Order: sequence, then C-alpha cells, then structure tokens
Amino acid sequence: MVRIENPNGVISITDDVFLNLAGDAATSCFGVKGMAGRAKDGGFFALRRESMSKGVTVSMEDDGSVSLRLHIAVDHGVNIYALCRSIIGEVSYKVSQATGVPVKWVDVYVDTILID
Repeated sequence: MVRIENPNGVISITDDVFLNLAGDAATSCFGVKGMAGRAKDGGFFALRRESMSKGVTVSMEDDGSVSLRLHIAVDHGVNIYALCRSIIGEVSYKVSQATGVPVKWVDVYVDTILID
C-alpha cells in the first residue's frame, strides 16, 4: 500500500488499485489476448476479464515508486517486441496518471501464444 501525505490529509492506495489499472491497460493493447495464469500441470492459460489482476504482481519501492510484473497471453503472429514496448508505455502512463505514483519499471512476460 502506498501512503501519500499532504497538508489536507493522507491518501492510501492499495495494491489492488495498481493490479487492476495495470491489467486493464495491458489488455487494452492490440495483440493481447489476456493476462496469463499458471495451471496446476505447469502450463499457462489466458485469464478471464474478471480475474485479469491475477496476472500482475506489484512491488513498492523504497523511493515511493511502484514496479510491476505482467504475465500475458498474446495472439499468434504479433510482433512481440513491439507489443511489449506498447504495453510498457501504456501501463506506465495509465498507472502514474491515475494514481500520481511514479512507475519505476514494468516487466512483461509473454507466457503463451494463443492460436485461434
């Protein structure tokens, strides 16, 4: 949880806010099928829209910033490098704009490629 103090009081932002913002921003990028989760057999699968925050982990840094790890499932045939750069920019922008908390880094893990 991030605590921001100002002359009018204290604002507390829970990890769930960062998880949902990051998951929503990532899944809005073209080529992302969804967030990825790990199955019991060790494989990966795309998470439903309701549970997309399960594919995201958040770390609070000592300097007051936040770092994010995203596990995604992508469409077959997309340029993975370009897609990941797009996700990093989109997630960083949306999280920092919505919360006022700087984003230190965003790691994107492409766990599976889904073929329609």
